[in-house]
Amino acid sequence: MRLKGKKVVCFVDREFEDLELWYPVIRLREEGAKVDLAGDEAGKVYNGKYGVPATSDKAYAELDPRDYDGVLVPGGWAPDKIRRFPEVHSFIQEMDRAGKPIGQICHAGWVLISAGILQNRTVTSTPGIKDDMINAGATWVDEPVVVDGNLVSSRRPPDLAPYAKAYCDLLAKK
Repeated sequence: MRLKGKKVVCFVDREFEDLELWYPVIRLREEGAKVDLAGDEAGKVYNGKYGVPATSDKAYAELDPRDYDGVLVPGGWAPDKIRRFPEVHSFIQEMDRAGKPIGQICHAGWVLISAGILQNRTVTSTPGIKDDMINAGATWVDEPVVVDGNLVSSRRPPDLAPYAKAYCDLLAKK
């Protein structure tokens, strides 16, 4: 229970990659962290790409970065929707300024690109958005997990074990 007392928010929208949302959330909860799911509306049910539902606890607009020790962004097609909310941008920016752990996997890099926090950062993602990451000012590498300061990035579902471990390890240090 090394994460007891830690609080993390995980963003959600329709067509999230089911494993990329639930695997890290379950790992964090196993370690004792409280994890809230946040979407454009509180209490809304979002279905993943493979039909697994997730119900948001909070709305993006009601989130306060001071209430959280970290943030996770799952992949799938949800990031293309999540990145359209200015509240998400400001939340991610504030978490980054505060040095709090930010986890992103697969297409979740789109959210960090839209928040404008990738300049001079080393990251990974699905190769499908490699050019987007580079064009946002990041150095992209093809590794299962990359930790650059407070940013933990990963490529795809087969990398979930090292990604979740790296994120939990970083959160435990904060």
